[in-house]
Amino acid sequence: MDGTLIQAWAGHKSFRAKDASDDDSGNFKGKSRSNDTHESTTDADARLYRKGNTASELRFMGHTLSDNRLGLIANAAVTTADGYAKREAAKVMIANAKQVADEQAQITLGADKGYDAAELIEALTDLKVQPHVAQNTANRKSAVPDHIAASDGYAISQQKRKLIEQGFGWAKFIGPIRQVMVRGLKKMDQLFVLTMAAYNLTRMRTLEQIRLQTT
Repeated sequence: MDGTLIQAWAGHKSFRAKDASDDDSGNFKGKSRSNDTHESTTDADARLYRKGNTASELRFMGHTLSDNRLGLIANAAVTTADGYAKREAAKVMIANAKQVADEQAQITLGADKGYDAAELIEALTDLKVQPHVAQNTANRKSAVPDHIAASDGYAISQQKRKLIEQGFGWAKFIGPIRQVMVRGLKKMDQLFVLTMAAYNLTRMRTLEQIRLQTT
């Protein structure tokens, strides 16, 4: 499971106060702006969001769930961008995967440190899904149990989860996701799902070529 930021088709100048208190100068220097008080007049579903050292931009967040054997995308969705979106999307996607899985199958969820939160780990445990989430121990205690983190399956999941990044890379460098040209959450979601379906087709072609070379 992983998520990626998607730049919205809307500029900073469109991010205006909801009560129309902004002036028309377009100069926002030194002025406080937040998603609570402002919204884009171009795309009301876009959210001002910053990750790490990146600049704040109007963005959406794309999420994918992949299988850990072939790296094919099993589920994809777009949400508004906020600090909880990745974990909330993970709950929904893994619950959907659980519904269609064999009842006897042992399901694990590999993910990066951004998913190491007690409420998500508890939700996975309730679903009988082993949380193979990278432990975040930076000035805190990880929510992932140490006995799970010490298992061989956990180590394999941490290696295999990197396959999911290939889908994001393809979607942004070959597909249309780096700078989208649609607006609104619904259209963004449709474009993202279609792009990931196209990625699966190219991935399957590559896997078939590998299979032919090894037989």
